[in-house]
Amino acid sequence: MSLPKTLAEDVARNLVMVARLIDEDPEKAYAYSRIALRLASRVAAVREAAGFAAYATQKYAEALAEFRAARRMTGSVELWPVMADCERGLGRPERAMAMAGEPEVQKLDKAGQVEMRLVAAGARRDMGQIDAAIVTLQSPELASSSVQPWTPRLRYAYADALLEAGREDEAREWFGKALEADKDGSTDASDRLAELDGVEFVDVLDDDDEADAADESEEQTAPRVEDGPVDGPDKA
Repeated sequence: MSLPKTLAEDVARNLVMVARLIDEDPEKAYAYSRIALRLASRVAAVREAAGFAAYATQKYAEALAEFRAARRMTGSVELWPVMADCERGLGRPERAMAMAGEPEVQKLDKAGQVEMRLVAAGARRDMGQIDAAIVTLQSPELASSSVQPWTPRLRYAYADALLEAGREDEAREWFGKALEADKDGSTDASDRLAELDGVEFVDVLDDDDEADAADESEEQTAPRVEDGPVDGPDKA
């Protein structure tokens, strides 16, 4: 609303493209975010979108700078967990852990606090503290039978940490719980369960393609009836 109408429309179009492409084509989303940033760098929503586009392409230093700018503009703590995860991406898990203990975490809503817990557990794992990561994930939200938007990822992270700790039976149980809650397929819990059970998936379509190719090859090398038998006797 702070921009002239024509400029606002141009910026909005680019932000829409960022949102549409960020999952399927992060590089293109990033390119659109840079255009929006060039047009309206003083708009917090633009800085935030640029941050997420950079984050999606693993440009963590750039993402962190954009998130910090957006936070300065709005005063919101909403981006705190993803800022901490950028620190992990930059190879600074100890900074992510320090952020997990800051007062800002208490100002987050429930979803933000769960996200911060996931980031903190990841930082523990980055530092080789797998048992501490498991303890970090143990929470009322993990124990709850209520399914919330964060439930699949929280259960999945817990299962993955258990598996890294060598607790395979417990890991299988929690991958199963993650799968039960994951109606949208946001995790690959089903694949992880199959892997633990020793199930190997065969791509039937690929096999059919190979069979068709083999049939075509045989047709090309087989003698044609009108050519007569191969290596047949010479006529006098």
